[in-house]
Amino acid sequence: MVSYKTIKVTIKKKLLIITLNRPHKKNAINSDMYHEITNTLNDAAKRNDILVTAITGAGDFYSSGNDLNNFMEVLSADNVEERTAKSSLMFEEFVNAFINFPKILIAVVNGPCIGIAATTAALCDVIYATENAYFHTPFTSIALNPEGCSSYTFPRILGRSKANEMLLLNHKLTCNEALNLGFISEIISKNEIPKILEKLENLSMLPPQSVIASKNLVRTFEQANLKMAHKLESAVLKERQVSEEAISAVMNFMSRKSKL
Repeated sequence: MVSYKTIKVTIKKKLLIITLNRPHKKNAINSDMYHEITNTLNDAAKRNDILVTAITGAGDFYSSGNDLNNFMEVLSADNVEERTAKSSLMFEEFVNAFINFPKILIAVVNGPCIGIAATTAALCDVIYATENAYFHTPFTSIALNPEGCSSYTFPRILGRSKANEMLLLNHKLTCNEALNLGFISEIISKNEIPKILEKLENLSMLPPQSVIASKNLVRTFEQANLKMAHKLESAVLKERQVSEEAISAVMNFMSRKSKL
């Protein structure tokens, strides 16, 4: 049986539930969590006994995004180039697991959803979000750039102006805005999460080949665009994350955070 450091995995019928499980860190995604989510999604993609996968968070946050301690550890290492290359590969494989997932993938957003958590939520087939959730991609505030295919998905889902407001100007998308713009499917109360998961458990018993064929049809026309967006974003991110501007911005952010 697989043991996990940063996530919990539950299986009910043909539903696999991934719970991001670092509530003391607002479910910030560290290296262990990147690897564990990637491996779990890739495994679920191949398993005949899984048809639907849901991702949610423990505690009050869905996820506060990338754990910036990862970023600082890489930059302070003696072998910066080697560590940066490894970190970039880990990140690319993480996003690819969402892009290539052939079955139903649902985000059950139980609270604030920030950075890479928000952009990969947009790669899911359906998003349910609680009333206290919001979606925030503050990449330019720390001198980085859009990631997780958001340079493609956000304009497509939200329209050009609202996407630019989020990706360039760091606008927090409220739950109501997200619903009105079609970014999420439904606003639920936190108490309704078990009902949503029960609904997904029942839906996991749909005819599997029909579901997989249907998702393939829906995804086929955008797959190449998603992969191209991911490739371009990753190339820019490799440059940005070692730039003086980004290092300074992240250090300032970490310093402000430590004083709170």
